Amino acid sequence: MHPSPGTARPRTTLGAVALPSLPPERLRAVARAADAAGLEELWLWEDCFLSGGVSTASALLASTDRLAVGIGVMPVPLRNVALAAMEVATLERMFPGRLRVGVGHGVQDWMGQVGARVDSPLTLLREHVTALRSLLAGSEVTTDGRYVRLRQVRLDWPPERPPLVGVGTGGPRSLRLSGEVADATILTGGTTPAQVARARELIDEGRAAAGRQDPHPITVYLMAATGPGATERLEREQRAWGHEPGPEGGAAGSAEEIAAAVGRWADAGADTVVLQPLTGEPDPEGFVRFVAEEVRPLTP
Repeated sequence: MHPSPGTARPRTTLGAVALPSLPPERLRAVARAADAAGLEELWLWEDCFLSGGVSTASALLASTDRLAVGIGVMPVPLRNVALAAMEVATLERMFPGRLRVGVGHGVQDWMGQVGARVDSPLTLLREHVTALRSLLAGSEVTTDGRYVRLRQVRLDWPPERPPLVGVGTGGPRSLRLSGEVADATILTGGTTPAQVARARELIDEGRAAAGRQDPHPITVYLMAATGPGATERLEREQRAWGHEPGPEGGAAGSAEEIAAAVGRWADAGADTVVLQPLTGEPDPEGFVRFVAEEVRPLTP
């Protein structure tokens, strides 16, 4: 739920992305800088064929004291759901409350490269998320789906408080599915405020169809650039990603200008805004410090 005009808005969570283009050996330094600066969340991408999401998250959680680490997202065709549940449960028990979990149907070309492409990605996503949430809740699961088949599977070490399972997506059918079966939704960089608002509507349609009343937070990645030539650099990045260049799909400028942009995405329905540095960012440690120390104090 989001407040009516004139009422206090819940505090927006602010995070940053550690891009997978960084060599794995650089990531612990970025996480330590984020932790020392007071950043709330640092998000990782499990893009093919770069760093593994679970192994990287484990290393970063172990290298920091309070930082939350998000995996956004793990492609479900790459993992048996029982293994995914074991890995998530292990991390949550080791680092309670500091793991953010996202799953998705994967980039289909990549899934084809590794022989994991399925005929119905949405069916797999539905079956996987449903089973994953049940396993993390400590339930015994038996299911004979199209893709997910389990017989009397129960985790020996389920987490005391299961983390929210978010779905990374953007299409209308996937957004409705996320509202129906997941706990949260993750929206990619380039998503405009209007698209966030529309995503919230579609998610709520799925929640209503499933009779769900629990909150469903939305996390959105927001491309951000600061320093000399920030606007021009952001627009080049947007074009490289195939997005329409301009302020509706990213934030550029000073800490004040970026914080104001975060507010626009939050007003549209985002509960967490994760600032995404540009590809080739020369100082990722400096970027996370900028987000935590300069943008965070100005954010609603």
